[in-house]
Amino acid sequence: MTGDGTRCVHGGHSDGPLGAPVHPGPVLSSTFHLGLPADPPPADFYGRADNPTWRALESAIGALDGGECVVFGSGMAAIAAVLRLTGRAGALVLPSDGYYLARSLAHGELAPLGVEVRKVPTAGPWPDGVLDGAALVLLETPSNPGLEVADIAAVAEAAHAAGALLAVDNTTATPLGQRPLELGADLAVASDTKALAGHGDVVLGHVSARDPELVARLREARSRGGAIPGPMEAWLAHRGLATLDLRLARQAANAEALAQAVQGHPAVADVRWPGLADDPAHTIAAKQMRRWNGVLRFTLPSEAAVGQFLATSRLVGSATSFGGLRSTADRRERWGDDVAPGMLRFSAGCEDPADLVADVLAALDAVT
Repeated sequence: MTGDGTRCVHGGHSDGPLGAPVHPGPVLSSTFHLGLPADPPPADFYGRADNPTWRALESAIGALDGGECVVFGSGMAAIAAVLRLTGRAGALVLPSDGYYLARSLAHGELAPLGVEVRKVPTAGPWPDGVLDGAALVLLETPSNPGLEVADIAAVAEAAHAAGALLAVDNTTATPLGQRPLELGADLAVASDTKALAGHGDVVLGHVSARDPELVARLREARSRGGAIPGPMEAWLAHRGLATLDLRLARQAANAEALAQAVQGHPAVADVRWPGLADDPAHTIAAKQMRRWNGVLRFTLPSEAAVGQFLATSRLVGSATSFGGLRSTADRRERWGDDVAPGMLRFSAGCEDPADLVADVLAALDAVT
């Protein structure tokens, strides 16, 4: 198998005929020539069903995930398709500390239909019987925003023994950092708005699976529900994917440098990043993650302290996404996460490590 960088650069691309563009643009048409009634149906016939630009991106992501990829119009569209996949076949088990909108969708849409929603912390403990009668288990590891870690292989074994599917939200790790399908998961889902596209100009998501039946059901759900990506967004994500290997290396290096630098600062508490040797999640993370992620978290004394930090920093922007080129921080309690008022999810960007560390430490010194 070729290396991460080679697969990111070349995935989904092929040599065209003489004179063809090396970097073809997106296919923007919503309609395609059908020919005469006697002609065989073409691969593309209507823009909601499929698109060559989607397929190129799906080929690239699928090769990284180790399965077949289906792209969606957003990360939440991808999660929604996964959560709806089993219908009312059994209970749904979700992380109690994962992305809040996944829980909101489950309680607001699925529970009223009779689906039992159970919640378990990412790091456990998993109560006896919590998987009994379950149809789907969703993990988010490392979790968002807490960066807790679950043992994917162990949960996959337990879920399958109970007759349930396992889906893993792999947004924080990225397909380079972790391959849930190789660890036993049935589905790998991610918001490609984040590190995969990486430039803060795309809203996109995907689900990958190895079971052709699951893939077919996901494609049908996408077309039937209309949760499709725009061709331009798919094209931009494919372009951004080419540098994921390089960006992730710098982001992870910056996250490590920041996590080590802020640990001893008097304004900072509860620093978490799974790459730290003394992080509670490190042992399990090191067993299943191929590379470290670029997101860390730490807690400041108050909401006001967060404001002081962000107002003083020259390099850290206030934004609610992560995985981009520029470093950003997000106070998660404002969105309803059950965390301390001063807890920050910090997305390390691609700045020079020394510049970023110096800027963050100076901003922390301004916190009173």
